[in-house]
Amino acid sequence: MNETLQSFERLLNIMSELREKCPWDREQTIGSIRPLTIEETYELSEAILAGDMQNIRKELGDILLHIVFYAKIASEANAFGIKDVIDGLCDKLIYRHPHVFGERRADTAGQVIKNWEQLKLKEKDGNKTVLSGVPSSLPTLIKARRIQEKASAVGFDWEQREQVWGKVREELHELQVEVEKADAHKMEEEFGDLLFAMVNAARLYGIDSETALERANKKFIRRFGYLEQQTIKQGRPLTEMTLEEMNKIWEEAKSNENSIS
Repeated sequence: MNETLQSFERLLNIMSELREKCPWDREQTIGSIRPLTIEETYELSEAILAGDMQNIRKELGDILLHIVFYAKIASEANAFGIKDVIDGLCDKLIYRHPHVFGERRADTAGQVIKNWEQLKLKEKDGNKTVLSGVPSSLPTLIKARRIQEKASAVGFDWEQREQVWGKVREELHELQVEVEKADAHKMEEEFGDLLFAMVNAARLYGIDSETALERANKKFIRRFGYLEQQTIKQGRPLTEMTLEEMNKIWEEAKSNENSIS
């Protein structure tokens, strides 16, 4: 523990030096760092998806730097400091884990989540709405899941998770009806409803829809890359190949992946 505290103190001292002596660091504001923080967060996400522990360590360091940077800038404006950030976090964790630090019971992870969301509602003088805590800037798939989680925490959810598939089929049918009518506005609306229902299904079955879609993206890129490599070897551009020829190579890519796994 002492070594950890010493390392954290070293980081704080380095940040103070940078703010005093580095022209670039001295010019930064909370607003100017924000885009970089978003970029670093996505880089951490990439490392996590890849299971690359070395890069996860590195990217966590970059995000920690940003946290210390924000706190340093705020302390210079007499707004708050890193101690306030840490103390606030500790207080929140203790308050939201009464089953650990208090007398409330929570025997399942699901109950912990429900307790957490219910306690959050009480933190803003009891007048905070259920969905007001969902940031509007979240990526849409993540936002949909957070909306559903918060609604579920106050009891607005399916009694049995299998029931969600009826909703998925209903939304798919409604989309197909609008597609036949060729109503672009309605098609978009119903497609959104279908996506929302699918995210809900993923949540109920313990699937992270954002991760699932990103893995699907990577899989498509990998297989399409194989398709391109094979056509280059044949000396033929993709535009001159038939769909049947491309599909044959695509199936080869799938077969190769299955044999490796």
